Amino acid sequence: MWRRTYLLLLVIRVYLALSPSYLHPDENFQGPEVFAGRVLSYPSKLPWEFTTDKPIRSVFPLWPTYGVPISLLRWFYAETGAPKPPPQFIYYVLRGVMFLLSFVLEDWAVYELVPLARHRRATVVLVASSYVTWTYQTHTFSNSLETLLVTWGLVLIRRIVENKRRSSVFSCAVLAFIAVAGVFNRITFPAFLAIPGLHLLPHFRRRPISLFSFVVFGVFFFGIAVLVDTAFYRPTTSLLDALRAPIITPIHNLLYNSDSSNLALHGLHPRYQHFLVNLPQLLGPVYVMMAISLWSLPVIPTWLKDTRAISALSATVILSIFPHQEPRFLIPCVPLLLSCFRVSRSRLFLATWMIFNAALGFLMGVYHQGGVVPAQLAMPSIIAASSVGSNDALLGGNANVSATVFWWKTYSPPLWLLGTNDNPSMAIKTRDLMGIPGPEMVEEIKKLLPSCNSDESKRAESVLVVAPRSATFLDQYTALSSSPSDSSDLELHELWSYRKHINLDDLDFGTDGVYPTLRRVIGRRGLTIWKASKARCD
Repeated sequence: MWRRTYLLLLVIRVYLALSPSYLHPDENFQGPEVFAGRVLSYPSKLPWEFTTDKPIRSVFPLWPTYGVPISLLRWFYAETGAPKPPPQFIYYVLRGVMFLLSFVLEDWAVYELVPLARHRRATVVLVASSYVTWTYQTHTFSNSLETLLVTWGLVLIRRIVENKRRSSVFSCAVLAFIAVAGVFNRITFPAFLAIPGLHLLPHFRRRPISLFSFVVFGVFFFGIAVLVDTAFYRPTTSLLDALRAPIITPIHNLLYNSDSSNLALHGLHPRYQHFLVNLPQLLGPVYVMMAISLWSLPVIPTWLKDTRAISALSATVILSIFPHQEPRFLIPCVPLLLSCFRVSRSRLFLATWMIFNAALGFLMGVYHQGGVVPAQLAMPSIIAASSVGSNDALLGGNANVSATVFWWKTYSPPLWLLGTNDNPSMAIKTRDLMGIPGPEMVEEIKKLLPSCNSDESKRAESVLVVAPRSATFLDQYTALSSSPSDSSDLELHELWSYRKHINLDDLDFGTDGVYPTLRRVIGRRGLTIWKASKARCD
């Protein structure tokens, strides 16, 4: 039964890994966007973390995950004489890489971390049935990499401690690499291994060669990581200059996040956010069962005595010190806490667990901002199709096609997904308006529309608007309204639509009420591309 259940869950994980949902801008802009621009010269916009004078993001752990697959694809296409690999193919290859890392490394680590053989299969299935494993862990997040590094760090610590007869020099060397890669990936990494790492002290005291191996290889990998980052941010820097003025991104990251005024730019949360909001959102019924078990105190529940639980909870306490708290920061806690939980045979628990993960899995894995990636991939062909007829008729079919695309009320569109246009005469400009007020958005669009009595109306240029269908403000300019505004001089003509898109940022229960908000956001789900034009010319 466990094997069949696991295979079914594996199919679900593959499906959601290849579904183009979009959980957070960081999954594109702190990984694929960087290397697609650097390796393939695709259009890209580096986030501020990479462009500031003191960059806070390291490419040392990101290069083997994203840079190597993209470089291999470029080499393969070059060898076959084909153009550069299309962005759609790269996108799904990277998702496939994350799926394989999750399937092989995470499940393997969970299997090893469970000490009793009779509990292993049930625990692996429980972790594999979590929507966090299906969605976050198969997306290109630094948090997903952190989960793999944390779990394997705990595996190696356990191997080293349990091996009483040998020094475990090789395991210490691998642990040193994981420690360096983890810190350079996210500065939160030490919070997960700080307390479990104390178990190594007696072993290091008995086997000094193990400590020597850990320190020497740690310094070696640290030097490699610093040189990789310095070469990335200063490509023309010589080795001697890199040694004199190295770029140590974890230090910059720590200093930046230690300043509360910097964190305020990203949003401040109460100190209890992780424990009372984020963990319940990630664990659902399991969190409730664990919380109920605490009522037996002062008798300590069995799961709370486990090193994995101590790692997860101590890290959550440490991360709660920082006022900026997002659920994805606690992704490593999910396999650690689930692996401590003994699966209940209660039908109520199993039904609740299945409903919770099915609902969150398909919301986050399919519908959450699900139209942004398909829209961006289809954008060149949509612009080309919308220009045929009008521009070719006016300019004899030899016009250079250019377009400005306004994105409103969506996550930032990844520019690298535009790829290199097959048509060199096509130019696409992307304007991310984020969530500015509707009237301001309309004014920005009107600035680019040609006047009716000038030759500008004949130029081969398009103005497109990408927005969710739940944005009812646009109804007055489209055919969606039963009573369109007669005073407006702007019209939006629908060119393309993608149904599997829900914008959770558009929820407004306080103003509209619960039912009307859900009916609007879910009932009118979807992302649409409109072409903007003058409504009339007097």
